[in-house]
Amino acid sequence: MFANYLIGLREGLEAGLVVSILVAYLVKVDRRDRLPAVAGGVAVAVVVSIGFGALLTYTSTSLLSDFHSQEIFGGTMSLIAVGFVTWMVFWMRRTARGMRSELDGKLSSALAVGVLAVWVTAFLAVAREGLETALFFWSAVHAAGSTTDPVIGFTFGIATAVLLAWLLYRRSVSLNLARFFTWTGAGLIVVAAGVLSYAIRDLQEGGALPGLNNLAFDLGDRLSLSSWYGALLKGVFNVTAQTSWAQAIAWTGYLVVVMTLYFRPARRRSQAAAASPGGSRADAQP
Repeated sequence: MFANYLIGLREGLEAGLVVSILVAYLVKVDRRDRLPAVAGGVAVAVVVSIGFGALLTYTSTSLLSDFHSQEIFGGTMSLIAVGFVTWMVFWMRRTARGMRSELDGKLSSALAVGVLAVWVTAFLAVAREGLETALFFWSAVHAAGSTTDPVIGFTFGIATAVLLAWLLYRRSVSLNLARFFTWTGAGLIVVAAGVLSYAIRDLQEGGALPGLNNLAFDLGDRLSLSSWYGALLKGVFNVTAQTSWAQAIAWTGYLVVVMTLYFRPARRRSQAAAASPGGSRADAQP
């Protein structure tokens, strides 16, 4: 449940911040007449995201009749979810500081075009987060085998995000967004590693990958997934009692490589050297 809460909190806060920034800009420039366009774009984005999640569920249960096809489909969708989440955490870490100015610029241009452009700006800003959330939510439900825990986790996460976004809009709380997104991004990398491991298992069970019975370890006699600690390990890390070597290697490799890249210090380049190829050698050093 905690992993789903974290996903709902982060994705919901991203979308909530986008909406609050758009609303604040319109209020600031005295264009409250465009607020219905923002609300309409957000509403349609939410509907599209829910529809995307429903389509994934329908496709996996109705169009795929046999077990192997369902497992391959589930594994493939989980791999796509891992790719989206990985891209998202790196993108947000890079752009969190400049989010407000970027959105203000886009909305300023949209206002010059017309109400439809404002609607499209709000729709695209929220739909991106919504589609990512729907995909990751479906992967969480598929891995958990039930909808109860994922729904509860996502619901509380999104509710917390909406409250935080409103408080930030009202300036009732002060939140270092760059630091917040950095550390929640690190948490999502851990979650994504577990989803990757489970995706590998799905593909192995579907026959797309070999090595299902080549186990790295078997905790069947030592770990009860129905216990509180077993549920915690499964919910956060997607731990399975029987873990193949392919799963263990994928989980470890992804976590080490992505976490190293994520926390690698950014190289500082001289603006003078970048602007002019004739800069000094000292200026060209990182």
